[in-house]
Amino acid sequence: MIDRRAFYDQRAPARERETSRYYQKFLRRYFAFLVPPELRVLEVGCGVGDLLASLNPKRGVGVDFSPEMIKLARTRHPKLEFQTADALDFSVNEKFDYILLSDLVNDLPDVQAVLEKLHTVSHSGTRLVLNFFNNLWRPILGASEVMGAKSPTQLQNWLSLEDMNNLLHLAGWEVIKTDTRLIWPVGTPLVAPLLNRWAAPFVPHFSLTIAIVARPKPQPAARPHFRCSVVIPARNEAGNIEAAVQRTPEMGLGTEIIFIEGHSKDNTWDEIHRVAAKYPNRQIKILKQQTKGKGGAVREAFAAATGDLLFILDADLTMPPEELPKFYEAARSGTADFVNGVRLIYPMEDQAMQFLNMIANKAFGLTFSWLLGQNIKDTLCGTKVLFREDYETLTRNRGYFGDFDPFGDFDLIFGAAKLNMRMVDLPIRYRARTYGETNIHRWSHGWLLLRMVLFAARRMKFLK
Repeated sequence: MIDRRAFYDQRAPARERETSRYYQKFLRRYFAFLVPPELRVLEVGCGVGDLLASLNPKRGVGVDFSPEMIKLARTRHPKLEFQTADALDFSVNEKFDYILLSDLVNDLPDVQAVLEKLHTVSHSGTRLVLNFFNNLWRPILGASEVMGAKSPTQLQNWLSLEDMNNLLHLAGWEVIKTDTRLIWPVGTPLVAPLLNRWAAPFVPHFSLTIAIVARPKPQPAARPHFRCSVVIPARNEAGNIEAAVQRTPEMGLGTEIIFIEGHSKDNTWDEIHRVAAKYPNRQIKILKQQTKGKGGAVREAFAAATGDLLFILDADLTMPPEELPKFYEAARSGTADFVNGVRLIYPMEDQAMQFLNMIANKAFGLTFSWLLGQNIKDTLCGTKVLFREDYETLTRNRGYFGDFDPFGDFDLIFGAAKLNMRMVDLPIRYRARTYGETNIHRWSHGWLLLRMVLFAARRMKFLK
């Protein structure tokens, strides 16, 4: 059998021509969805560099063991850096935000060793994005290769999703999300868009390629403590303001409480001022909302927050503020980039949630888990926590979804999923409201939520 390096050297001219094939174009579009622009990106097994170049990186480095591939890559993409080296022997003395392994693990002699090597070029926020062929397609791809419809390869590893998850675990990586794409890898007019965009999400086991996004496993003992900002949107919640201050604990290096009052009809605004004067030892900031809806309130308050960790606490206090330290520790330890409260696990107090609302919440949770590629059980719990740095990145990339969410929850959830943040559900004990009435209207808001699901599906799952 021909040496692997010599094989790919011989394949280099053909590989340059094959970049215009439907499958290669699909990979470039899909990775552009997964990887934000203007970041530091390393691709191992870069070939002629077209995938790396399509991501518009601020700093792009490609590694491939074929000198002929690298020669072509340097000619095609002179603004990027390319290095001829084996996946286990490359020498790059820097850390990257994203590391790509596209169609490489099927071809590696030792997948685990390469995954372990990648820790040398990653930091705690690095994301590893890889895709590999579905084992179910093995006979189809073999026949296609014989007929010349597929690029020839040497003997391949055939990995299941479970195999790849296990190898990542052994090598010190934590899977954030998985996805499957492409059931018709040929650019047939009408047929390819119909099957790949609209049908493929519903038949994941038949997809050609499996994609995984992972991060280095967190090291909790090495994590510092942080300053906290707890944002409390308050509309007609005068009876809960003082209890919110009394019951919100000090966390980390200090806790800032931000009340943002949203056009109340009761005396909430005056009550916030009274409580702030009564508790001068607490860091309390008061804002008058200029926009509409809870989503607008959260955005305004986050813009004024000074903490490293940003919390949302509903002013109705149905999520006990005493449980906020759990959210703090989940984020501080690195267990999660985005901590989402879940009301649907522990028993609830009577009247805390009506039966139809519970059914709807469970249905939305299942739908969003499918949409996002991560488990999220309760999308409508008001308590969510994320780092300021991640939120600022989310706002810079908000244009992908636009300003579509009056609640604020989904803007954060979709943004976090798009940026490959590790979302973790944290169970809470949901309490009944003791003052005032809910601002949620079941039918009108339910219809709005359904519209947002359909909108998000087009942007997250049914990609062109």
